[in-house]
This record gives sequence, C-alpha cells and structure tokens, in this order.
Amino acid sequence: MRPDGWYLTEDLDDFLARAWDFLCSRPAPHTTPLTAIEKLRTHGGGAAGSGAGTTVFGRLEEGGEVRAAFLRPPTGRLTLTALSPGQADRFATHLVSVDLRPSGVLSDDETATAFAGAWRRHTGAAPVRTWGARLHRLGTLTPPRPVPAGRGRPVGEREHGHLMRWCREFAADVGEAVTVDAASWAGTRFAEKRYTFWETPDGTPVAMAGANPLVGGQVRIDPVYTPARHRGRGYAGAVTVEVTRAALAAGAKEVVLFTDPANRTCNALYRRIGYVPLADFCAYDFTPAGRHP
Repeated sequence: MRPDGWYLTEDLDDFLARAWDFLCSRPAPHTTPLTAIEKLRTHGGGAAGSGAGTTVFGRLEEGGEVRAAFLRPPTGRLTLTALSPGQADRFATHLVSVDLRPSGVLSDDETATAFAGAWRRHTGAAPVRTWGARLHRLGTLTPPRPVPAGRGRPVGEREHGHLMRWCREFAADVGEAVTVDAASWAGTRFAEKRYTFWETPDGTPVAMAGANPLVGGQVRIDPVYTPARHRGRGYAGAVTVEVTRAALAAGAKEVVLFTDPANRTCNALYRRIGYVPLADFCAYDFTPAGRHP
C-alpha cells in the first residue's frame, strides 16, 4: 500500500489509471475536472515531458483509496475536487514543497475558500474571488407548458458565424473577457460542444444551448443564450429541454448546468424544468506577495 499523501504527475494516462474511478464516483460535482480531462485526452496537452506547456495532475491517497484530485493546466489555475479545511492546508504545504505555484483555484465554495486562505498563509499571495456559480443537477425533466412555437435543431456547419456571434454576446452578458472569432475559436471554452438552436416556425433561430461531450456518465449544458430581443417567450426553457433530452438519450446518468446565483429568473426557470441546486462553486485568482492591490 502506498503511503498517504499527494501524488503528482504530468502523465495523463497514469493519472487516469489511478484516479478515474474516483472522478466518476461523483460525476455531477466533478463535472469541471471530468470535462477538462476529456478535452486533454481527445485533443492532447496531457503528455509527459512537453515542458512548460504541460498539465500537472495530482491525487490524494488515504488508506489506499483516492480521496481527492486536481489538475493544473498551463494557464495555472487549479481545478480541485472537494477537500476538508485540514486537507486544503496540507495540500498547500505540499505544493509549496514541490514549488508548484498555481495562479488560482476553482472548486466548490468551501474547498476553494479553504485552499485560498491556506495559500495566503503559506505564500503571502492574496486571493481575489473572480467567479461564482451554482451547480444544478437534473432531477425529473419537466418540459414547460405551453411550449413556444417552433422546434429545436442542431446547428449546421454553415451557421458557425452565427454561433460565434451569439457566443460573443453570451460572453459579454456574463462578463467573460474572451475573444471569440474564427482564429481563436478552438482555444475557447465554447469549442468542442454540440449546439442546438431553437427556431420559430418560419426558421428564425431565437435561442441556443450547448452541451459538453458525455464523459464519466455526465453531460454539462453550457452555454444557454437568448438574445435580448427574444427573451421572455420561453425559448431558453425549450432549448434547454431539447439538449437535456439529447444528453439523456446519449446515455448520460447526470445532466448538470451552472447558473449565476444572483439571476433569479434563470434559477427559477431551471427549477421549473427539473434542475435541482447541488452546490455553489467559485474561483480565486492569486496576486503574488508584494503585488497586492
């Protein structure tokens, strides 16, 4: 049996051989690392020995079992599964000891806040909260009534420009500083998803929803967007139901999505169609010691 503690690697295959079952044991709360790892697995970036551009993976073993895991991509921000405050402090100590310096952390609220505090104690780096969202998990899908006129349909290749424009508008609406165009598309979080338009009977697209690939038994819906001029007519609910049904038909055991906790309209909508709040998540960026604002 291996000693208790953290084990780090740049070898994605080695990490998955040891941590995959743990990640799949809680597919809904582990949606972010599962989706990120699937992107690395299918598009590269997880190979050992590729220098500064490698992703670092880690797992916590206690009593011969994996209890937690993380990945730190070249961009530097940790994606971390749940830890107790004591585990978060010991994790920060370990990262300092191996000189692995993350630029931030993303996890459930309790874990991210505990780690951010521990990182500040150990390094002097100031944590700045930069993102917060509420994770919802599908309970019983309940289509809205009445269903707005129209239908859902896959987004075609010739509509890619339209899709990118709506992704840009969505990013602006939620405050994301990201460039979405033909040159940058592959590197954005909007790529590698399947998109559905809701269109009116005359064929006019009025809303869209994306879905990440099925991995670990879960599918995360993201983004859902309706242009301002089409809002208030039930299109967002209709297109979300459409992609949810597609995810279930593809074999998803869990279908999840994130919302802004402050957006009462969206939260109420998703509850009406069957999504149940699961946990709040957040992200912190770390300002190096001596550079505090």
